[in-house]
Amino acid sequence: MHLRLPALLLFALTVGCGSDGHGPATRVVNVAAASDLRHALAAVIRRFHQFHPDIDVRPTFAASGTLHAQIANRAAFDLFLAADIGYAESVADKGLAAHDDVFCYGTGRLVVWVPQACPVDLEAAGMQALLDPAIRRIAIANPRHAPYGRAAEAALEHYGLRDRVQVKLVLGENVAEAAQFVASGAADAAVIARAIAEAPAMQPHGRVWLVPADAHPPLVHGGVVLAAARDPAAARLVADFLRGPEGQAILRDHGFEAESD
Repeated sequence: MHLRLPALLLFALTVGCGSDGHGPATRVVNVAAASDLRHALAAVIRRFHQFHPDIDVRPTFAASGTLHAQIANRAAFDLFLAADIGYAESVADKGLAAHDDVFCYGTGRLVVWVPQACPVDLEAAGMQALLDPAIRRIAIANPRHAPYGRAAEAALEHYGLRDRVQVKLVLGENVAEAAQFVASGAADAAVIARAIAEAPAMQPHGRVWLVPADAHPPLVHGGVVLAAARDPAAARLVADFLRGPEGQAILRDHGFEAESD
């Protein structure tokens, strides 16, 4: 059961985003961002740039653990947005940011995603759908680097499925790569971030089942302005916008539960 989705979908999962090119951007904020933020952050940046056309926000997307390791090795980032606030706190513990600059900006959710052509009744079966013979490979993010991978493993354990589907699992380096696997036909289902599964490029091509929040540890997203930020005032403007009413509304629209929920 292979469904190869349009090349545009894969492109949308892999491209980055920056300022929209309107207005002279003279200040730069380099953001290390968790992969599940790919679509939501693009929308945040577009809106932010309307208010601050002089600030060019340049995100780099990867698994939170990978970005944490890069920051520990003094990678040139100004703002860190992780899918697990523990990574932001760890950066502060290492002296690479102030503890007062750590903040929560929302909570992520986990879903099971299957292509539209999948014969499994996902709504009725829920997590048990992963046992169906039609689902031969299940993509998740690598738990060593990605909070969503750890959450997926915890959810499988919660439902007593981890050992039963272990041979089916294929690991993406991050949650976006796990989505690419199922989008390209390299996997038949994925346990991934709701924010990616419900993105415009993915949503028409698949069906989702929302994993109950109590089936895994909370995916509390957190960020921090780094001590080495070249323009800390600009980085704080981005962080404040993300946590403000407009940023929080955009996060909700992209499948996150905002920090006030």
